[in-house]
Amino acid sequence: MLPRGLFTFGKEERLVGKSLIDRLFRGGESRSMSSYPLRVVFCLTQRQDDIPVKVMMSVPKRYFKHAVDRNRIKRQLREAYRHHKAALWDAMEGYPDQMLAVVFIWLDNHHRPSDEVEQRMVGLIHRICEKI
Repeated sequence: MLPRGLFTFGKEERLVGKSLIDRLFRGGESRSMSSYPLRVVFCLTQRQDDIPVKVMMSVPKRYFKHAVDRNRIKRQLREAYRHHKAALWDAMEGYPDQMLAVVFIWLDNHHRPSDEVEQRMVGLIHRICEKI
């Protein structure tokens, strides 16, 4: 069941917590795939609350020196995820005691149109659903 509606991205859905983020990037149980200009790192972990999918967006400072540019890319990523997150939530219904932790990482040093970002995000979300 999606919280507060189908197309929201609330605070409770954001991936926070150093230990969980470290587990994602340490390797081992996490998986990664790319659809340029996006890379996604994800893993299944023990569920801590009733939210089955927690997400984080990352735009490295080495690609965009100005915070305004990084924030624009993150806004595009959040919007694309918000529109298509239902597929991930539906895929996680079969795992009542597990949570999916996901990080979307921007790999390009140029801005992209929102429809291209959304298209890449949709492709990655469907590939994640196939893997889990």
